[in-house]
Amino acid sequence: MSEFRFCPCCATPLAPIAVAEDGGDKTRLRCPACGFTHWNNPTPVLAAVIECTDRDGQLLLARNAAWSGRMFGLITGFMEAGETPQQGIAREVEEETALQVDTLELIGVYDFQRMNQVIIAYHARSRGEVRLSPELAEYRLFAPAEVRCWRAGTGFALADWLRARGIEPRFLEPPRG
Repeated sequence: MSEFRFCPCCATPLAPIAVAEDGGDKTRLRCPACGFTHWNNPTPVLAAVIECTDRDGQLLLARNAAWSGRMFGLITGFMEAGETPQQGIAREVEEETALQVDTLELIGVYDFQRMNQVIIAYHARSRGEVRLSPELAEYRLFAPAEVRCWRAGTGFALADWLRARGIEPRFLEPPRG
Protein backbone atom coordinates (compact mmCIF):
# COMPACT_ATOMS: atom_id res chain seq x y z
CA MET A 1 0.00 0.00 0.00
CA SER A 2 2.76 2.47 0.89
CA GLU A 3 6.32 2.84 2.11
CA PHE A 4 4.94 4.51 5.25
CA ARG A 5 5.43 2.11 8.18
CA PHE A 6 5.42 4.25 11.33
CA CYS A 7 3.35 7.20 12.50
CA PRO A 8 5.22 10.49 11.93
CA CYS A 9 3.51 11.91 15.05
CA CYS A 10 4.20 9.22 17.67
CA ALA A 11 6.31 6.50 15.95
CA THR A 12 3.71 3.76 16.54
CA PRO A 13 3.57 1.17 13.72
CA LEU A 14 0.76 2.01 11.30
CA ALA A 15 -1.93 -0.58 10.70
CA PRO A 16 -4.31 -1.09 7.75
CA ILE A 17 -7.73 -0.06 9.06
CA ALA A 18 -11.03 0.19 7.17
CA VAL A 19 -12.21 3.80 7.16
CA ALA A 20 -15.72 4.94 6.17
CA GLU A 21 -15.43 7.69 3.57
CA ASP A 22 -17.87 9.50 1.27
CA GLY A 23 -17.11 7.05 -1.54
CA GLY A 24 -17.45 3.96 0.68
CA ASP A 25 -15.13 2.02 2.91
CA LYS A 26 -11.40 2.27 2.14
CA THR A 27 -8.45 0.64 3.82
CA ARG A 28 -5.95 3.25 4.98
CA LEU A 29 -2.83 3.06 7.08
CA ARG A 30 -3.75 4.53 10.46
CA CYS A 31 -2.06 4.92 13.78
CA PRO A 32 -3.91 2.93 16.43
CA ALA A 33 -2.38 5.15 19.16
CA CYS A 34 -3.07 8.72 17.99
CA GLY A 35 -5.40 8.31 14.98
CA PHE A 36 -3.04 9.74 12.32
CA THR A 37 -4.12 8.64 8.81
CA HIS A 38 -1.67 8.19 5.96
CA TRP A 39 -3.79 9.09 2.94
CA ASN A 40 -1.30 7.87 0.33
CA ASN A 41 -2.39 10.48 -2.23
CA PRO A 42 -0.55 10.53 -5.57
CA THR A 43 2.46 12.82 -5.92
CA PRO A 44 2.38 15.39 -8.74
CA VAL A 45 5.35 15.00 -11.10
CA LEU A 46 6.27 17.41 -13.88
CA ALA A 47 7.49 16.26 -17.30
CA ALA A 48 8.75 18.01 -20.43
CA VAL A 49 8.81 17.05 -24.10
CA ILE A 50 11.81 19.25 -24.93
CA GLU A 51 11.87 20.54 -28.50
CA CYS A 52 15.26 22.10 -29.27
CA THR A 53 14.35 25.05 -31.45
CA ASP A 54 18.01 25.74 -32.27
CA ARG A 55 18.56 22.13 -33.40
CA ASP A 56 15.96 21.79 -36.15
CA GLY A 57 13.17 20.90 -33.70
CA GLN A 58 14.83 17.71 -32.48
CA LEU A 59 13.62 16.28 -29.18
CA LEU A 60 15.99 15.90 -26.25
CA LEU A 61 15.59 12.65 -24.33
CA ALA A 62 17.88 11.78 -21.42
CA ARG A 63 19.01 8.71 -19.50
CA ASN A 64 18.86 8.96 -15.74
CA ALA A 65 22.14 8.00 -14.05
CA ALA A 66 20.21 5.64 -11.73
CA TRP A 67 18.70 3.64 -14.62
CA SER A 68 20.44 0.38 -15.39
CA GLY A 69 19.34 0.09 -19.03
CA ARG A 70 19.87 2.28 -22.07
CA MET A 71 16.39 3.84 -21.96
CA PHE A 72 16.00 7.53 -22.70
CA GLY A 73 13.03 9.51 -21.45
CA LEU A 74 11.53 12.90 -20.84
CA ILE A 75 12.95 15.29 -18.28
CA THR A 76 10.89 14.97 -15.11
CA GLY A 77 10.92 16.36 -11.61
CA PHE A 78 9.00 17.58 -8.61
CA MET A 79 7.49 20.98 -7.89
CA GLU A 80 9.01 23.05 -5.13
CA ALA A 81 6.83 24.79 -2.56
CA GLY A 82 5.66 28.17 -3.83
CA GLU A 83 6.09 27.52 -7.56
CA THR A 84 3.54 26.86 -10.27
CA PRO A 85 3.79 23.73 -12.43
CA GLN A 86 5.07 25.92 -15.30
CA GLN A 87 7.78 27.45 -13.11
CA GLY A 88 8.66 24.00 -11.80
CA ILE A 89 9.17 22.34 -15.18
CA ALA A 90 11.10 25.35 -16.53
CA ARG A 91 13.38 25.09 -13.48
CA GLU A 92 13.78 21.31 -13.90
CA VAL A 93 14.70 21.67 -17.60
CA GLU A 94 17.28 24.34 -16.78
CA GLU A 95 18.70 22.45 -13.77
CA GLU A 96 18.99 19.12 -15.56
CA THR A 97 20.02 20.26 -19.07
CA ALA A 98 21.05 23.95 -18.80
CA LEU A 99 18.63 24.72 -21.66
CA GLN A 100 16.64 27.95 -21.65
CA VAL A 101 12.88 27.38 -21.93
CA ASP A 102 11.27 29.90 -24.28
CA THR A 103 7.66 28.67 -24.21
CA LEU A 104 5.60 26.04 -22.41
CA GLU A 105 2.32 24.46 -23.49
CA LEU A 106 0.38 21.93 -21.44
CA ILE A 107 0.18 18.55 -23.18
CA GLY A 108 -1.97 16.85 -20.56
CA VAL A 109 -2.25 15.18 -17.19
CA TYR A 110 -1.58 11.42 -16.89
CA ASP A 111 -1.85 8.87 -14.12
CA PHE A 112 1.13 6.69 -13.32
CA GLN A 113 -0.31 4.35 -10.74
CA ARG A 114 2.72 2.07 -10.50
CA MET A 115 4.61 4.96 -8.88
CA ASN A 116 1.51 6.56 -7.26
CA GLN A 117 2.05 9.71 -9.32
CA VAL A 118 0.08 12.14 -11.44
CA ILE A 119 2.18 13.47 -14.31
CA ILE A 120 1.66 17.02 -15.57
CA ALA A 121 3.33 17.11 -18.99
CA TYR A 122 4.42 20.17 -20.97
CA HIS A 123 5.87 20.87 -24.40
CA ALA A 124 8.98 22.98 -23.73
CA ARG A 125 10.44 24.88 -26.67
CA SER A 126 14.04 25.31 -25.57
CA ARG A 127 17.47 26.38 -26.77
CA GLY A 128 21.07 26.60 -25.67
CA GLU A 129 24.09 24.45 -24.94
CA VAL A 130 23.25 21.18 -23.21
CA ARG A 131 25.10 20.60 -19.94
CA LEU A 132 23.70 17.68 -17.97
CA SER A 133 23.29 17.62 -14.21
CA PRO A 134 24.83 14.69 -12.31
CA GLU A 135 21.32 13.13 -12.22
CA LEU A 136 21.60 12.39 -15.92
CA ALA A 137 24.13 10.06 -17.55
CA GLU A 138 23.64 11.10 -21.18
CA TYR A 139 21.22 12.58 -23.68
CA ARG A 140 20.27 12.06 -27.29
CA LEU A 141 18.54 14.21 -29.86
CA PHE A 142 15.84 12.62 -31.99
CA ALA A 143 13.69 13.74 -34.88
CA PRO A 144 10.09 13.56 -33.59
CA ALA A 145 9.19 10.75 -36.00
CA GLU A 146 12.08 8.61 -34.64
CA VAL A 147 11.06 8.44 -30.97
CA ARG A 148 9.32 5.47 -29.41
CA CYS A 149 6.87 5.76 -26.54
CA TRP A 150 6.43 3.40 -23.64
CA ARG A 151 2.92 2.39 -22.60
CA ALA A 152 2.64 4.28 -19.32
CA GLY A 153 2.93 7.75 -17.76
CA THR A 154 5.28 9.97 -19.76
CA GLY A 155 5.03 7.65 -22.77
CA PHE A 156 1.36 8.58 -23.16
CA ALA A 157 2.27 12.28 -22.91
CA LEU A 158 4.86 11.91 -25.68
CA ALA A 159 2.34 9.97 -27.80
CA ASP A 160 -0.26 12.74 -27.41
CA TRP A 161 2.33 15.36 -28.36
CA LEU A 162 3.26 13.38 -31.48
CA ARG A 163 -0.38 12.88 -32.51
CA ALA A 164 -1.03 16.62 -32.18
CA ARG A 165 1.67 17.08 -34.83
CA GLY A 166 0.27 14.47 -37.20
CA ILE A 167 2.82 11.80 -36.26
CA GLU A 168 1.42 8.40 -35.33
CA PRO A 169 3.37 7.27 -32.26
CA ARG A 170 5.26 4.01 -32.20
CA PHE A 171 5.33 2.15 -28.91
CA LEU A 172 8.07 0.07 -27.36
CA GLU A 173 7.13 -3.54 -26.90
CA PRO A 174 7.54 -4.91 -23.38
CA PRO A 175 10.45 -7.30 -22.90
CA ARG A 176 9.57 -10.95 -23.41
CA GLY A 177 9.98 -13.56 -20.72
